[in-house]
Amino acid sequence: MNLSADQSLNQSLNPASLSQSLTASDKDPALAAYRETLAAGEPWLKELKAGQTLRIHDLEGNQAVDTLFYSAAQPRERYDVQRTLRRQQSIYLTTGTVLYSNLGNPMLTIVADTCGRHDTLGGACAQESNVVRYALEKRYMHSCRDNYLCACAHDGRLSKRDISANVNFFMNVPVTASGGLSFEDGISAPGKYVELRAEMDVIVLISNCPQLNNPCNAYNPTPAELLIWD
Repeated sequence: MNLSADQSLNQSLNPASLSQSLTASDKDPALAAYRETLAAGEPWLKELKAGQTLRIHDLEGNQAVDTLFYSAAQPRERYDVQRTLRRQQSIYLTTGTVLYSNLGNPMLTIVADTCGRHDTLGGACAQESNVVRYALEKRYMHSCRDNYLCACAHDGRLSKRDISANVNFFMNVPVTASGGLSFEDGISAPGKYVELRAEMDVIVLISNCPQLNNPCNAYNPTPAELLIWD
């Protein structure tokens, strides 16, 4: 990656840069082929066909939506964080970002974004990370990794070995000057959304993050809305 962390961070936090990435959609929710409200802290798995558009809608604001993508034809092909960031020369995702697979194929393109920046470095909360970051007694709190495993078990096509680095839509994880990560208050707000167009048939795996120990959900997990257009 040619940009340093400081350069990419400064560009991403610049108000002018952020406003340039805001892109509203012309899609009518009333015409969506699929529409569901996903309860706070719950998992979701669904197949998205090539050419379809998925909207992830932050209904109440500052709700992290942890998301993974897999090729429906061959689930061992999956979203690749490193390849995606290297190709776009930025550490955040927004309008125009192409999400690439571990085989170098375009999986999805972000075609609309009213939030402006999405994290793909902070990872998903898990029993282990809750213990390390917070306290031993936090081990058994509900986590995104648990959600992923539950959805995978019900679907049957994915398993524990398929859980990899994810996208955290609406989550604010700045990169510090020293190269560390910081979990901060969100930059999203009620009604913000991001839309992705599928470039191949993909499996979308979501955990509507249940985290209560840091401000990624404003310490109050809330529902998210999912819409699909043909």
